[in-house]
Parts: sequence; structure tokens; C-alpha cells
Amino acid sequence: MQSDIELDDYNDFADIRVLSVPADLAGTRLDAALAKILPDFSRSRLTTWIKDGRVWVDDATALPKTKLWGGETLKVDVQPDPNEVAFEAEDIELDVLYEDATIIIINKPAGLVVHPGSGNWSGTLLNALLFHYPELRQIPRAGIVHRLDKETSGLMVVARTLQAQVHLVNQLQERSVKRHYIAVANGLIHADGTVDAPIGRHPKDRVKMAVVRSGKPSITHYHVLERFNAYTMIECRLETGRTHQIRVHMAHIKHPLAADPVYGVAPKMDTSSEVRMALDELNRQALHARKLSLVHPESGKTMTWKAAIPFDLEQLIGTLRADVGLSQDDFNDEDEGEDEHDCELIYVRE
Repeated sequence: MQSDIELDDYNDFADIRVLSVPADLAGTRLDAALAKILPDFSRSRLTTWIKDGRVWVDDATALPKTKLWGGETLKVDVQPDPNEVAFEAEDIELDVLYEDATIIIINKPAGLVVHPGSGNWSGTLLNALLFHYPELRQIPRAGIVHRLDKETSGLMVVARTLQAQVHLVNQLQERSVKRHYIAVANGLIHADGTVDAPIGRHPKDRVKMAVVRSGKPSITHYHVLERFNAYTMIECRLETGRTHQIRVHMAHIKHPLAADPVYGVAPKMDTSSEVRMALDELNRQALHARKLSLVHPESGKTMTWKAAIPFDLEQLIGTLRADVGLSQDDFNDEDEGEDEHDCELIYVRE
């Protein structure tokens, strides 16, 4: 559908956007019309603005179901919602691998929470982003479009503009963002495979996720990289992005990630003292977002970044290799195939 809206009809830096309803939207509900006129915002977000009285039709507030007939003047207050900008900027060091005017590529360390929430209202990646990039206060969730678990390390992309955020969200939904993960799983995995099992909230333990019949469709592919004594190093990719997906799926097939405090298992009795010590020192799930590929929202070019395996996980892998008489040089760390992985979408255009 072609809209009558011209770029000069509103200014991205204005508090109120003034729009004219095109004739081809005659008979359309207000919420549906706004979603077409302002595609940079999610329909749920626009509906909330209407309900909050931040949208006017011919200078009068309206309901989401209000019918439009073309020619009306709409005024939309597009100021960020208070709960999206009320977080404090904090001087937290960030490992920035790349940045330009459109995107930022972060190598997140284990232990850093991505977004403020219950029990973690400060000290998060979002707080750090607001300190280093104050302009992100004007972007929902400071430009964050996906997240990693607190104790999962590795690559994340952050949008620096609203347009880039929408573009990246669309890529995530279309599965054109490729995220490669390195993990160490319990047990010997004999072949590559796929786990196709729905994931939802655990029926008894509400802080955990689980494979449940009523869950959302979830698909994880895994590829064997190297086998040790009672452990296997794998590369994973997701077709979906459910909370804890890799961790839940690997536990479901009886190969939980090494040292996973939620879904893991204790080392076998015959595990060497060196490996036990390395697992204790890791003190988190053995999972790292190793490589990230995406289409740049502005240039349209496919770009790829790679983050070195962090020291704690590298120490575990080195100990596992030594345990079977291998050296660090015995592992060929070449990219094999295309993958995407373990991230939950937190800003979705509906």
C-alpha cells in the first residue's frame, strides 16, 4: 500500500507527529491504520499509545477500534515510555568490537545481565549503553533487540537508531541473522543432530524452562566439534529463539551443558580432579556466542564478527583436551556451515 505521508509530514526530533490519513485507509481501524502509517513502531506499542491518550484524531482522543474515513488529521505523541527511559546510566566497561552510526557490536562477558528486571535493576548492559551512548535513551530498550543469558558470553548487536532496530528485529524474525555458539555438553555425542521440541515455562519450577507439550515451537541444531572423556564440544544454531533454548534442549536429550547451574548434572565419579577443578572455576554454563553475521541495516552488506573464546571456557576446553592427551593445536577452529543461536527476542514488531 502506498501512503500519502511524505517525509516532511513529521520530524523525528519532534514531540508530536502530525499525520494525514490517506484515502486508501478509509474504513480501517485506528490501530491498524497507524501500524501502516508508522511501520517503525510495533502495533502493540501504537495501541498502548492510543489507550494512554497519546493519539488524537482531529484533536480528540480515540479508541483503537475507532474507524477512519480518510483525510483525518492524526497527532501522535512519540516520546519514549517512562519505563523505557527511566534507567540510570552507569559507567560499566564494554568490550565494543565494532561501531558506526547505525549499529554497535558488543562482546558481552559472562555475569553481565542484559536488561534490568526483577533482582537486577542496575549494573546491566542497558545501564552501560546509556552511559557510553546517551543518545540510546531515545530508542526502546536502548537499542537492544535480543539478549543472552546472564552467564552466557559472546556477541550481541545493538541498534543506534529506531530504523536500525526495526530492521534488525525483522532480520531476527526472518532468521537472516546468523549466530554461532560454542558449547561443552555432558556425555559423548556421537553424531550431529536436531532437537525439535516445544519449550515453555517449567510446570513446577517457575524460574526454569522445560520441554512441555503446551510450549512454543523450538528447534536447535547441533554439530559435533570434538569429543573428550565424558564431554563433547559442539557448535549450535537455533531456528527459534526461546529463553534458555540451547540449555533446555541439550538437557532434554540427556546432554546438558557442562557446569550449567540450572539444567546441569554433577560430574561423573571417575572425572579427573583437573577437570573437576576446571568445571568449578568456570562456574557457569559452558556456552559462548562465538560468531555473528547480519545484513547491515544501512549499507545492505552482510557483515560478520567473531569473538575469541573467553579465558574461563578456554581453560576448561584446554583441560579436557589434556585429559585425553591432546594439545591446544589439535583443534581446528574453522567455521563450518551457517548457524544462529540462543537469544530471546525482547522487542518484537507485531
